[in-house]
Amino acid sequence: MSDDWDTVTKIGSKSGGGAAQRETIVRGKAALNAAQRSGAIIATEKKFTAGNASNKSASSEGQRLTKVDRSDDIVAPQKLDTKIAEAIKNRRAQEGFKLTQAQLAQKVNAQANDIKLLESGTAIKNQALLNKVARVLKISPKTGEPLADKH
Repeated sequence: MSDDWDTVTKIGSKSGGGAAQRETIVRGKAALNAAQRSGAIIATEKKFTAGNASNKSASSEGQRLTKVDRSDDIVAPQKLDTKIAEAIKNRRAQEGFKLTQAQLAQKVNAQANDIKLLESGTAIKNQALLNKVARVLKISPKTGEPLADKH
């Protein structure tokens, strides 16, 4: 096999003019074994399903990859909502919590700089960290509103 990534191997095709063999798609183990015994060129390609797909996740993954390949511009990562950032900052300073950024970071097992970025609203959205902070501060990770105590 060639180490060149740009070449395409076709099944049953002969390079050069003349009477070229027609490409065939082998379905079944017996036909594959017969092709191997005859010395035919064999290649396997992964194809994404389309239309009446039995596995929708494989179909959507191929579509997503195609979309990423076709886009020329750089897509900016999603930032944290400023409303939630303000809620974290205000709740941390409230009576009953009174935590510094370093103390909050220690409770959620993160860096103090991560908490600083969360509160400033410049952090790239990290849902796992946001969920931990929201659990410690007893706020909603989606809206930033205080949660009612369940006693």
